[in-house]
This record gives sequence, C-alpha cells and structure tokens, in this order.
Amino acid sequence: MTSHISPAVAAVDWGTSHFRLWLLDAAGAVLGERRSAEGLLSVPPQGFAPILERHLAELQAPPSLPVVICGMAGSRQGWVEAPYASTPVALDAVLAGAVEVASSARKIRIVPGIAQQRPDAPDVMRGEETQLAGITALASGSHLVCMPGTHSKWVELRDGTAVGFCTWLTGELFSLLSSQSILRHSVAGADKSISPDATPFRQACMQALAQGGDIGAQLFRIRAAGLLAGLSPQDSAATLSGLLIGAEIASATRRFAAADKKPVTLVGSAALAPLYRAALELAGHEVRIADGDAAVRAGLFAAARQLGMVERKDKATA
Repeated sequence: MTSHISPAVAAVDWGTSHFRLWLLDAAGAVLGERRSAEGLLSVPPQGFAPILERHLAELQAPPSLPVVICGMAGSRQGWVEAPYASTPVALDAVLAGAVEVASSARKIRIVPGIAQQRPDAPDVMRGEETQLAGITALASGSHLVCMPGTHSKWVELRDGTAVGFCTWLTGELFSLLSSQSILRHSVAGADKSISPDATPFRQACMQALAQGGDIGAQLFRIRAAGLLAGLSPQDSAATLSGLLIGAEIASATRRFAAADKKPVTLVGSAALAPLYRAALELAGHEVRIADGDAAVRAGLFAAARQLGMVERKDKATA
C-alpha cells in the first residue's frame, strides 16, 4: 500500500482473462492496486482463494478486510455461482443480491450478473452490471450505454433500472475473420492499432451505417480490393473494423429505437473507445465518455455500502 490510510474494502473485477483488485478507503478512493492475467480461464480448481489472498498480501491488506467481487468468479465455472437477476431490474437490487463465499474466513461477497429472459432475445452479462451501477452512482438519469469489447453490450438504463440489453460479437468476429477466414491473407502483417481518423475506417463505418448494418457483401470486397487494387493490410484491417463497428451501431440504433440520436454513454478501453466514439459521431450521436475502471470501482464500492461492508455516509453523519 502506498497510503497510511486504512483500507475499508477490497474491490475485485475478476473477468474471463483478467484480474483487477483495488484497495478502497471509506470514501471509495484508491489506496492500492493489483492487476494480472489470472482470469477465470487460468484459475486452477480450488485456485480462487490463493490467488486473491496472494494479491491482498502483496498490498499488505489486513486479514479482516472484506472483499466484494464482480465478474466471472460468480459464474457456474467460477468460485461460487451468483445466480442471475432478471431484467427489468434495479441495479441496487442486483448489488444487494451478492452471494457470500461461505468457505472463506474473510468476508467475501460476489455480485450476480443480469439475465434477459425474453424468449425472442435471451441474453446474459457478468461484470458489466457493476459498471452500470457505477455509471448510475456517478450520474443519475436515463442512459443508453455502449460497452465495447470482445462481446459488446448495449444497455438501456432508466433511473437506475436495467430495462433491457443486447450483445454483439463484434470483437470476436474481428478476431475470427482476421485470423481464420479468407480475410486473414488481406490483414496479415497489419498493425493492431487502428486510427479512428483513418479514411478506410471512416468510409467503412459510413457504408455500414448507410446500409443498416448489412455488410455481408462488403466483407469479401476487402479481399478483392487487396488483389485488384492493392489495398494494404493496414487499410484492410481498418476497413474490417469499420464495417463491423458500423454494423453494430446500425443494429443497436434499430434495437433501441435510437433514431432520434439520443446521447450514448460509451464505456470503453483505451484501444476501442476512440473507434466507437468516431463511429457513433458519424452516426449522429452525442457521445458521453465513462471511464471503465472508474465505473467498475464505483459500482463495487456501491455494492460494498449496500451490503454493509462500508459504513454509509448518511448513517455516519446522522
């Protein structure tokens, strides 16, 4: 720890491929941090507790410090399953439904995910619900939230309630198409970094938006343009990214009746947020940026207070 202030709670985002831990004080400020690639896929059987305790020890956290966790540690393959809450659901109720890790001497709670049980649109999320709670804690009101990633989530929030959501496999499709399809020959050697200002990216976004996300024919044209017009691997990668992101936005706009160009709260990584922002602005949306780490920390801290792990300020000053 780099501070002499005692931590009030440890907040953990335990994803499929990553582990992030923060020590937070009684006001939610960060006192210490640990990150690793020890996500769900790399955790051995009975390995959750040792990994958590090792990281807490590195930060000199006291043995009595409570821990609140979100993400895949609560999945069926995780540490302890935290059953999904069903939409529509108030995010406060999701946080309050965190399950206890009974096998631990330390007080540990895992936040459940959210499921959409509609027969025509089944969907699930784990981890993102805590970011949504953090967004609500940082800014009240209604939001259309875009959460880019391997599996991008779009969520409709109304005054702290998750009304509905939908997932697009945009990041996974980019990975599959660029590594296992015929397009792998077109993008071979391309830099992984794509500029949101690149002309091929922006042109491809506008094509996908203009055609309502119907990009089937455009995808093979990337290969043809490389053979016939010398389209470079970097421009091919930018075109592929633009088509996929533009198609996602066009589809989400229809799904959430966002043709009125309502503002979109964008929660993204440093790599993806600029691309999505550029594409959303091309589609005519006002974009509000929310830092992903700040949102998940705020959500986990809100959960800790909801669960009585951290004394609420209103009670402390009453």
